[in-house]
Amino acid sequence: MTREHAGALFVPADIILVRHAQQIAALAARHGLPAMYGFREHVEAGGLMSYAPNFAVMYRRAAVYVDKILKGARPADLPVEQPTKFEFVINLKTAKALGLTIPPSLLQRADQVIE
Repeated sequence: MTREHAGALFVPADIILVRHAQQIAALAARHGLPAMYGFREHVEAGGLMSYAPNFAVMYRRAAVYVDKILKGARPADLPVEQPTKFEFVINLKTAKALGLTIPPSLLQRADQVIE
């Protein structure tokens, strides 16, 4: 990324990548790259921001599906559900370290602002 002079980084929601959240956030910070993540855990580990489904809600919905299947429902008859709650998280400490000013309008839209 540094050789190609990347201006930003996007890290998709991937369970393997979330296991290395601190390392990825530190690498982005070391190279001065603002980064958007697919898991809030990356932002909690020092990343700039994330916009992602609320996975806790999704896991609870999955439990409802399992319950229906165990009670005899056919999986093929159950509707496919999409996430309904997305969370926008911003880390102001990281923004400051990168020399970025987050507009107040964006901060107001955030579900959580980490200071």
